[in-house]
Amino acid sequence: MVNWRCHFLWVVLLVASGTGCPAAAETVPFREAEVKAAFLFNFAQFIEWPPQSFSNAAAPFVIGVLGDEAFGHILNQIVQGETIRGRPIILKSHKRADELAGCHILFISRAEQARLAQILTTAGNSGVLTIGETEQFTRLGGIINFITTHDNKVRFEIHLANATRAGLKIDAKLLKVAQVVSPAHPAEDR
Repeated sequence: MVNWRCHFLWVVLLVASGTGCPAAAETVPFREAEVKAAFLFNFAQFIEWPPQSFSNAAAPFVIGVLGDEAFGHILNQIVQGETIRGRPIILKSHKRADELAGCHILFISRAEQARLAQILTTAGNSGVLTIGETEQFTRLGGIINFITTHDNKVRFEIHLANATRAGLKIDAKLLKVAQVVSPAHPAEDR
């Protein structure tokens, strides 16, 4: 089994060094969903949640997946037996936006594009790291959006104002390898 944490850090180092991810794509035959799932799991190592996000010191870390059961299965393989900041991980698949309470990370698949604005409004400022894979995701209020380049490499963008609104602090190491998004107009920065 692949050590996802090591693979993620290796990719981060490649991107940070300016060599990009082509070597990762050429030497390790990962599918797009596997790469996204590994990134998602490892994002948690670079993000600080507000203390009130957890009911107590032993509360589990909850990752929700909305709209893509296949992605949920891949993510489940990656997080099985792992912890995030010493907390056990619970993975939940959701069918409806009203089931999102208690999530710390929420992956919203492109299958939910028609309901995206409603879902992001529901997640809102509740301390949830929202991660998506659709155009306009960060503009509608999402925090991290996966982008697949024309040469099939997975990159990601981060909307700092949306993260701040949700009460999340993102480590500079993660920002260094991301495309940081700013609102196009001050009015977009609600």
